[in-house]
Amino acid sequence: MPASPSTARAINDRLALSLLQQEGPLTAGQLKQLTGLSRPTVADLVERLTASGLITVVGESGEQRRGPNARLYGIVADRAYLAALDVRTESVSVLVSDLVGRVLAEGSVPVVPEAGEAAAVDQAMGLVERAVKEAGASGDEGQLHTVGIGAPGLVDPATGELRDTAGLPVWHRRLVAALQERFPQARVSVENETNLAALAEQREGAARDRDTFVLLWLGHSCGAAVVLDGGLRRGASGGTGEIGFLPVPGTAALPTATDCSGGYHSLVGAAAIVELAAECGVGPGGLSADRLVEEAVRRAAGGIDMRLRRVGATSHEGADDDHRPSPAHARFLDTLADRIAVGVAAVVAVLDPGCVVLGGEIGPGGGVALATRVEARLGRMSPLATEVRASTLGGAAVLRGALLTARERAQDELFAAPDR
Repeated sequence: MPASPSTARAINDRLALSLLQQEGPLTAGQLKQLTGLSRPTVADLVERLTASGLITVVGESGEQRRGPNARLYGIVADRAYLAALDVRTESVSVLVSDLVGRVLAEGSVPVVPEAGEAAAVDQAMGLVERAVKEAGASGDEGQLHTVGIGAPGLVDPATGELRDTAGLPVWHRRLVAALQERFPQARVSVENETNLAALAEQREGAARDRDTFVLLWLGHSCGAAVVLDGGLRRGASGGTGEIGFLPVPGTAALPTATDCSGGYHSLVGAAAIVELAAECGVGPGGLSADRLVEEAVRRAAGGIDMRLRRVGATSHEGADDDHRPSPAHARFLDTLADRIAVGVAAVVAVLDPGCVVLGGEIGPGGGVALATRVEARLGRMSPLATEVRASTLGGAAVLRGALLTARERAQDELFAAPDR
């Protein structure tokens, strides 16, 4: 059936807004060319969107002839503000942006869980309030519209709430409620951190050319996110990708419903990799657990690549001992790749995604050196061709994913057709 006039107007308006979001300011003539709509239709939608406060004249195109076609129209960026949070076990990071995603303020604070739940929530709330104020989103106009939160654990697909999961801080759930109470006009939503990282990699990172892939998060803990045919898959209980519980060979015990220490987590979690680095003699000291893992992998990958480049450049002169490939670094990286490939092979056998992105702190830290090793081992374990890539966003992927989802939700509401 043909669309009603109001539906057609809504479709045209949304198309124009999407183009302004993607391309930046455009003239009416450019909108006509990109949308394929008639000149009168474009003139009508520009008038509607301007009257609704969604777009405004932001300049002129530089054409000699003045008039409506020479005016540049852009989205009113301060119509609404967005906040994105990355909530970890011992830290919180936040950024605040305008409606088009331009970051206006950001910050991070460590959280001391031992100080108690109330203190942890107060620390996180103080950070958010400072960022909101710095961005100018605390006034009567242009208030905080949408808050996107990335946190570890399961998100109930029916309620959208963070589930009370054993081993995760209780203050995470209290923070969500505190944000809603402090900013009652804002739409607050929470999503699993690995899922958000996958969305960011799909839009801005290593998986931009893929509509089907798996992101393997390797950091303090491990997890996975599954994107099939362009859509994120969460599972019946929100638990898709809880790969830390995967039973694998090489561990001392089996995982339980409340403890993943006997599963895949025992091979690739932060503590396991730190222990492996120490065994191989490549673990730098004096760093936090996450930084220690990242630095250990980076030194292993960088050390091997640097030495190989040096040996190749001086082969006619003879390489000295300081620039020969390090057996310790090679052993560490090879063993880590063996461990990672065990879990990846299980995921590939079930999903056949064609592409796996190594994320978290470990993926970009190991870079191509680690990814190619995992891919080679996977090729020997599975008949299914699978490309393994290193994340290009790393730990920042969670915040970027939270911002992208917050922006989409805000625009879905603000760009919706008004009731007629």
